[in-house]
Amino acid sequence: MLEIKNLHVKLADEDKQILKGLTLSVPKGEVHAIMGPNGSGKSTLAYVLAGRDGYEVTEGDVLWNGESILDMEPDERAAKGVFLAFQYPMEIPGVAGLTFLRTAVNAVRKKRGQDEMTTPGFMKFVKEQAAKAQHRRRNAEAPSQCWVLGGEKKRSEILQMAMLEPTLCVLDETDSGLDIDALKIVSDGVNALRSPDRSTLVITHYQRLLNHIVPDKVHVLADGRIQKTGGKELALELEKSGYAEFTGKAA
Repeated sequence: MLEIKNLHVKLADEDKQILKGLTLSVPKGEVHAIMGPNGSGKSTLAYVLAGRDGYEVTEGDVLWNGESILDMEPDERAAKGVFLAFQYPMEIPGVAGLTFLRTAVNAVRKKRGQDEMTTPGFMKFVKEQAAKAQHRRRNAEAPSQCWVLGGEKKRSEILQMAMLEPTLCVLDETDSGLDIDALKIVSDGVNALRSPDRSTLVITHYQRLLNHIVPDKVHVLADGRIQKTGGKELALELEKSGYAEFTGKAA
């Protein structure tokens, strides 16, 4: 279970607070969505959960399965099951996709005290997970090439999520830059990973993603705090009314 308690966060080199007492719980087996206007702190929350540099927690705590993760390095959090899907996934020039995946998988397995995968074992595993995530290769003749289009990089990231087998998945505006077809493919991959042992936090501006990844709860984040919580119907209300109720002006 993810428990965020009275979390206050600012940029490390600035005094301005971004998160101002955010409190949130996401039980195992549930998908929760966070919606809010630009500048509300959505991506900051995602980065703090993953352990990105440049952010300072001034108050509060983040517990994953009852254990505080704030003092853990990003690789330690990954070993505990935390995974962040970025809004804009980065490409690593010169690194083949399967090489990157195998390195990431074996690094996490080593941290968890598991044996590293052999090449045959890894290839079998990647095919199994790709099928489960309904992942499609751009070019079946060159599966190890890095994908360069936005939608394809995000499909690759969903495959990476399946391969690393996290128990806490944080999706930071994963619908950014996707057309309708790519959105459906990525959503199918996320839905295939839903599990009673996995918590998922979906961060998005728009209700359209939640047509495909149906959340158990929707939270409105504005001015650094959770301002309102409701069921999936709350996303539809926000699509009609916007965030003016929470910001005092149209977002």
